[in-house]
Amino acid sequence: MSNLAKKLQQETQKRTEQQIKTQVVKKAWFSPGEKILGLLFGACVCIGSIQIVSNQADIYKVNKGIQDVETKIQEQQKVNSDLNVQVAELSTYERIWAIATKELGLKLNDNVKVVQE
Repeated sequence: MSNLAKKLQQETQKRTEQQIKTQVVKKAWFSPGEKILGLLFGACVCIGSIQIVSNQADIYKVNKGIQDVETKIQEQQKVNSDLNVQVAELSTYERIWAIATKELGLKLNDNVKVVQE
């Protein structure tokens, strides 16, 4: 073989070696299985975060309802205590005696006994 033929043969060998090296160098960052696992993990994180946010919103609504009911209960207790005070004021012995004698014209006999609860 002549020098020219050897040079051509060497060049073709170098080219094939370079092609083989370039093919080996091209390597993917992640395998397809890792990509699928990554997508599944990302989906789980998204679904979990959405679930947490929706649960917190539900808890907030329930707490708001509880606070509203407690406010109504306090208002009703205040009304009830005011009414109890009115009942105590209106049921005094002196007031009942004044109404019975002045407005209704009743007279107290000596045979009447006062009964208190």
